[in-house]
Amino acid sequence: MTHERQPLLGATSDAPVHQRKHLTWMSAYILVVSRVIGSGIFATPGTIVKSAGSVGLSLSIWVVGTILAACSLAVSMEYGCMLPRSGGEKVYLEYTYPRPRFLASTMVAVQAVVLGFTASNCIVFAKYTFFAFNVVPTEFQHKVLAVGLMTAVTIVHGCFLRTGIWIQNALGWVKIFLIGVISLTGIWVILLHPYGSDAPATSVFSWDTLWEDSNWSWNLLSTSLLKVFYSYAGLNNVNNVLSEVDNPVRTVLTVCPAALLTAGALYFLANISYFLIVPLEDIKNSGELVAGLLFERLFGNVGRTLFPLAIAISAAGNVMVVTYALARVNQEIARQGFLPWSRLLSSSKPFGAPLGGLIVHYIPSLLVIALPPQGDVYNFILDVEGYPGQVFSLAVAGGLLLLRYREPSLPRPFKAWLPAVWLRVVICVTLLAAPFFPPADGKSDVNFFYATYAIVGMGVIVFGVLYWYVWTVLLPRWGGYQLEEEEEVLDDGTPITKLVRSSL
Repeated sequence: MTHERQPLLGATSDAPVHQRKHLTWMSAYILVVSRVIGSGIFATPGTIVKSAGSVGLSLSIWVVGTILAACSLAVSMEYGCMLPRSGGEKVYLEYTYPRPRFLASTMVAVQAVVLGFTASNCIVFAKYTFFAFNVVPTEFQHKVLAVGLMTAVTIVHGCFLRTGIWIQNALGWVKIFLIGVISLTGIWVILLHPYGSDAPATSVFSWDTLWEDSNWSWNLLSTSLLKVFYSYAGLNNVNNVLSEVDNPVRTVLTVCPAALLTAGALYFLANISYFLIVPLEDIKNSGELVAGLLFERLFGNVGRTLFPLAIAISAAGNVMVVTYALARVNQEIARQGFLPWSRLLSSSKPFGAPLGGLIVHYIPSLLVIALPPQGDVYNFILDVEGYPGQVFSLAVAGGLLLLRYREPSLPRPFKAWLPAVWLRVVICVTLLAAPFFPPADGKSDVNFFYATYAIVGMGVIVFGVLYWYVWTVLLPRWGGYQLEEEEEVLDDGTPITKLVRSSL
């Protein structure tokens, strides 16, 4: 729904002057699609089926998750058209919640530094690489390969910016090809029945078995929805780099819906293909390797090697896209003085790339890959990322409602459908409440306490609030000073904000 065709801020308003228009429409589309189509559709269906128990409930979770992802995307699109500059949620929360002073910025900074890692796709890359070569790795070998990928991506984006963008564009097309092959496989099986009457397809979608063994525990359903949200994470990825695209409002209005339609159609067909080709019990026991099992059943040893290796490469492409976008967010956070050594981290020297933001992203990713034990680490990482993410999604969606009430005359090139915004708010609240409803048997998608992910996630939120209070309220009160913002321009033309102490 159109309000006015002029955004509140210019496309590069208050954006670093060194940021050039690196991204065309197609690059922006690939940036989003390659971010969305990562390890999610290749790795999460097995764990979702294991939690849901049945084909019908699993597919229902994907359909509901897609609808909710569309609601969330509508919120991001309204904000992105209204405030078209790099930074994403940081920009939106700062504009919507200017008081208490520095709280929104601090919370986004804490989330970006503590939870802004790319460990899950590095783990999937390592798993599928070893699976392709039929190697059973030790835990150390698995972690070394995952860390090696993260290191290589950081170096490429930090030292060879244009090369990195070219590589991630190419790998984005590899992802689309792979998910397209998986999706078309299901149609092929339906039309030609290559396996005869013994194929899993003969009974898996019959009504008598469709809902068999369904597990309606809200705790398990909520973690499954978080995994679907993870598979759609990045639909608003272009919002993080809007200062680098031509005509950002038009880009948001066209790229984001195109990416949602692409991912939604491919995801649904891919799930159909999994159920048609791989027996249900094998899917439940596959962990993160369900796509590998599909290709092995279709193409034998050749499929077992080539396609899982291609999936590993596409996971690497996802790491590149996420790393690039989050590095820009980290650079924006540093530019406004919310990270130590902000001058160093804000600069794009010496390679014209966000090397400082990449380093901030690299450290937590390295720790999350290297420190936790193997086993349930993938599911746990997804849950920990997803749970506090719902807090920020609630703040963004609720903030949009607040702005419509507080500033109804703001120019909005796009206006999200109001029921969609309210639905997003309700779902955020219900997902945050899910850990208070334990599963009947006390088991979840991990082999330890079912609510651990919520405890860790809320711990990050509480830490952020305490850090803000000590840094901006308690210490200034004790020291008799207040924090003031001081503008400065770096040698490369980047404007930054320094937070300096001013005597009362």
